[in-house]
Amino acid sequence: MDDNELEQLLTDLESDRAERKESISDPSKIREAICAFANDMPDHRLPGVLFIGATSDGQPAGLEITDQLLLTLAHMRSDGNILPFPVMNVQKRTLKGAEMAVITVSPSDAPPVRYHGRVWIRVGPRRATATIEEERRLNEKRRFKDLPFDIRPNTSVGVQALDEMTFRRIYLPAAVAQDVLEQNPFVGLTRR
Repeated sequence: MDDNELEQLLTDLESDRAERKESISDPSKIREAICAFANDMPDHRLPGVLFIGATSDGQPAGLEITDQLLLTLAHMRSDGNILPFPVMNVQKRTLKGAEMAVITVSPSDAPPVRYHGRVWIRVGPRRATATIEEERRLNEKRRFKDLPFDIRPNTSVGVQALDEMTFRRIYLPAAVAQDVLEQNPFVGLTRR
């Protein structure tokens, strides 16, 4: 993400794709936010961003961004508290004329992601624990993404891309019994 996109998210106080923290004084809240962004309950299919060193209204908090701070944030990904491990990036960025740590969290292909066994999601501009229904929906997203490539729907191709003659000559006779094809009221769907 470029600086303009980040600054836009930083100042959008109603966004469910951004969260701001003045410091890392409460690491559990940061892990909850990482978990919620990885679960992508709103299904944006876009990364969520956590700004460390920003006030709740998106202004710089004056936090010194050190290498140790960045290492501490990066370690949250794989310390075993958030499972499965989220895909995330930790960077020091200069936004609004001040340094901030920016954690970019990609939506997980294997939701639900849990922090200490609890599923966190975004509900508008805040974090919340998922209900049973929301966990079920996250499980369905995972099952859909686990399908083999050859049975996943291809939403980028329209019906006009089908070769109708090949479909009638090869696929239909292999997929449907001959007597069923012969009883079909549609013209031309029988073997030739």
